[in-house]
Amino acid sequence: MQDVITGRVWVLGKDVDTDQIIQGKYLTIIDPNELAQHVLELVMPEFAKEAKPGDIVIADENFGCGSSREHAPAGFKALGIGAIVADSFARIFFRNTINLGVPAIEARGVRAMFEAGDSARIELKAGRITNPRTGATLAFSPLPEHLLGLLEAGGLVEKVRAELRAKADA
Repeated sequence: MQDVITGRVWVLGKDVDTDQIIQGKYLTIIDPNELAQHVLELVMPEFAKEAKPGDIVIADENFGCGSSREHAPAGFKALGIGAIVADSFARIFFRNTINLGVPAIEARGVRAMFEAGDSARIELKAGRITNPRTGATLAFSPLPEHLLGLLEAGGLVEKVRAELRAKADA
């Protein structure tokens, strides 16, 4: 996990639900790379083809609402999305995203700071996001240490694997 994340911004609106992120008809896909090809295809058809590793998704309120499926954050992870920052998240989506090792940051007012094509600089531990084009900076509450630990490990599964290996080696 990087403490400072920089990348091109993709801007989304309010109440983007998990069915808009990954349509239900793709729920049988288990290959993350294949799943990634369908991320946001209803609301932003170019996203999956044009998104690059390290890009940052910026959204309005209630991002990831709807079903609790992991397919939505798994698609973002497979694309290499550097972080998802929203005014607010649906709680289950937020936790699924962190559990998969993708930073999810709640920063009230962030959507208003960015336009499509901007870049962003996120300082995770300092709790700050900046738009280099405008110079606008917004403070957010940094993630707690236990969540930063999950991100550092690459997600919940990787953290548990490391803990089990450490116990086996002890």
